[in-house]
Amino acid sequence: MLEKKKIAVVGATGLVGRMMLKVLEERKFPILELLPVASEKSVGEEIIFNGVPLKIISLQEALTKKPEIVLFSAGRTVSLEWAPLFAQIGATVIDNSSAWRMDSLKKLIVPEINGNVLVKEDKIIANPNCSTIQMVMALYPLHKEFKIKRIVVSTYQSVTGTGKKAVDQLMNERKGIKGAMAYAYPIDLNLIPQIDVFLDNGYTKEEMKMVNETRKILGDESINITTTAVRIPVMGGHSESVNIEFEKDYDLKKVRFLLSKMPGVIVLDDIRNSQYPMPLYTDGKDEVFVGRIRRDESNKNSLNMWIVADNLRKGAATNAVQIAEYLCHSKII
Repeated sequence: MLEKKKIAVVGATGLVGRMMLKVLEERKFPILELLPVASEKSVGEEIIFNGVPLKIISLQEALTKKPEIVLFSAGRTVSLEWAPLFAQIGATVIDNSSAWRMDSLKKLIVPEINGNVLVKEDKIIANPNCSTIQMVMALYPLHKEFKIKRIVVSTYQSVTGTGKKAVDQLMNERKGIKGAMAYAYPIDLNLIPQIDVFLDNGYTKEEMKMVNETRKILGDESINITTTAVRIPVMGGHSESVNIEFEKDYDLKKVRFLLSKMPGVIVLDDIRNSQYPMPLYTDGKDEVFVGRIRRDESNKNSLNMWIVADNLRKGAATNAVQIAEYLCHSKII
């Protein structure tokens, strides 16, 4: 039996923070004490965890209670300031923001792919971007077998990736209610080809995150990657159209076999019966679903896939909790 740990969840009142609490409950993580942490305006409010009411505390109070594992989902600025303070007292921080992902001294982890690189000295561990996680889960077994040369990906991302304000905007628009706007434009009956801010190269930060994080997780800077990220009026998950060019030729049966054997990946690809991944189907599930697997007939050694996953679960909360589980099972902490 695993030793119980004192756990803090920073950002416990946000969409991802609440999902972290739910996933910790569902997976029966061995918890000695849970510390729900949020901004000053939420301190003193109650949340329910495993049927028990718990008061939300401040970051400073959480620091004094010396948790062993801290799950952060409170944004880049908070992580940059507070994660090192928790690390200094010996806690292991698993951070869901972009703060540490591309830091050369910090590891960017999807446990099924590269959990084995973690060691006791890793006190701040980065959780990848949601869109990156689901894509690399499908790419990893294929990269090992056929060596990826180039990836072209277009994402179709749920409003839940922006947060509660975006969900409220979509729901208000559907009801004809005027309210706060998370986006510069209406999202209902629309899509917005911009996620995060634009950079000098014409790509958004979200698009470049996928480029840089994919290379880091797969450990291969030679992979050429180009991305277009789009926000759509959907709840329940992110979808991705992915075109992959390999160095070697491949057999479709082997591709499906490799994907079916990848932990955390489910092949849903029965076009005769119109079976393929959709956010409607993946909502609330931890697995990454892959379908529409077919040869790209326009380019040598190339493959098309459609990848869908619940962005709040495997794309954020579940991956973070799985990192914590890996650390405990491996006796790293």
